[in-house]
Amino acid sequence: MTPTGRKPGARRPVKRTPEQLARAWSRQLAKKRPGLVAFVLDGLAETNGRPVWQPRLDPTSELILTILSANSADINAEVAFAALCDAYPSTPTLPGASAEPRPLPGWGGRGLLDRPPPDWSAVEAAPLAELIDVIRPGGLAPQKAPRIQAALGALRANGGSYSLDFLADKPALEARDWLSAIPGIGKKTASVVLLFSFGTPLMPVDRHVFRVSQRLGLIPAKADPDKAHDYFLSMLEPDQMYETHVSLITHGRRTCHAQRPDCEHCPLAPRCRYFDAKAE
Repeated sequence: MTPTGRKPGARRPVKRTPEQLARAWSRQLAKKRPGLVAFVLDGLAETNGRPVWQPRLDPTSELILTILSANSADINAEVAFAALCDAYPSTPTLPGASAEPRPLPGWGGRGLLDRPPPDWSAVEAAPLAELIDVIRPGGLAPQKAPRIQAALGALRANGGSYSLDFLADKPALEARDWLSAIPGIGKKTASVVLLFSFGTPLMPVDRHVFRVSQRLGLIPAKADPDKAHDYFLSMLEPDQMYETHVSLITHGRRTCHAQRPDCEHCPLAPRCRYFDAKAE
């Protein structure tokens, strides 16, 4: 025996990549709990309808709004985004624009008014202390303000403008990696922007999606939110990702709450490992 406990000549165990682990889990889930994904999507569709992709905002606004929503209630992020529009207007709001917020698919707040986005060059050039004060209603402003300016700076450095449209034609993971390279932008934020802006087949995993999918047993019990993105990419077909994200996040907000989930009225309870540890 060697000092490490292996027999002489024994091969070292090969450490699998996150992608390999995700593919192995997907195969195991399909074998041991066949039809689970379809059961979840069909059950939630009966309760909440089947969501169909539609763009929410222009891609740059989507990015900044997602940064503002990190670790904050969506309604507070809306207030902060509206404050950006007020403080750094790009063009006047068109006469006759609706005064009622427009609901956003997969969003937990009231929605946003139909109005032009902020002047992103003014947002990037603003004194940091000023920008912090503007977005303070959204929460964590001292952390988010420099992230917003860094993100806008990365966009401008890429092609001289603040447009993200060039990402629409990139492969999904390449586009996600480009956005994730910006300081403060992780897989979730990048996936949200690409999925909702362009319909890019990516699966954002926020706290609601993570909680619901872990309780159901869609992802391993010990998976973390970052690795959960890889599990879903292996588990889902490209045309299932938007529906899965919106359906799970809606279910997490309405029924599968962090505290006191309403299992009695949950259409997924028969196959939920939180409700029944032995559920198939």
